[in-house]
Amino acid sequence: MKTHILSDFTVKNHLGEWIPLTQYAGQVVLAVNTASACRFTPQYAELQQLYERYSSRGLQILAFPCNQFLQQEQGDNAEIQRFCERFSVSFPIMDKIEVNGAHADPFWQWLRHRARGVLGSSSIKWNFTKFLIARDGQTVQRFAPNTSPLDMVSSIEALLKS
Repeated sequence: MKTHILSDFTVKNHLGEWIPLTQYAGQVVLAVNTASACRFTPQYAELQQLYERYSSRGLQILAFPCNQFLQQEQGDNAEIQRFCERFSVSFPIMDKIEVNGAHADPFWQWLRHRARGVLGSSSIKWNFTKFLIARDGQTVQRFAPNTSPLDMVSSIEALLKS
């Protein structure tokens, strides 16, 4: 079985256009499954702070709306985009996806297996699970939903230096 890296994947943006992740090769990427009606939704503001602070140094943040957890992301892509304007989000909000199960997005299947969660579980447990991908496109760290994006600064800075 081939070992994949970030640039092997293509995802859809909020307009339904295919985006090859090769365009982020050599960057540090933070992928997050998001939801508008979650108690962690204020993390959008913290993610935006990180993006403003580090994007010029090579950090890319990709948000993937997901409705798999208590149906906390029921809107369509246009509604989600409008909602994110509340947080002045300027990083890409991708197409709404599934992160678990038979219809899970292949990129998220890879993330889940590349960086397992508590007790070695590969499944995503909740909204705002965060995956930090190194410049090499294969080193992945998982962060829990309740981890503030701002608490990830040391990990982000270490990867930006490498």
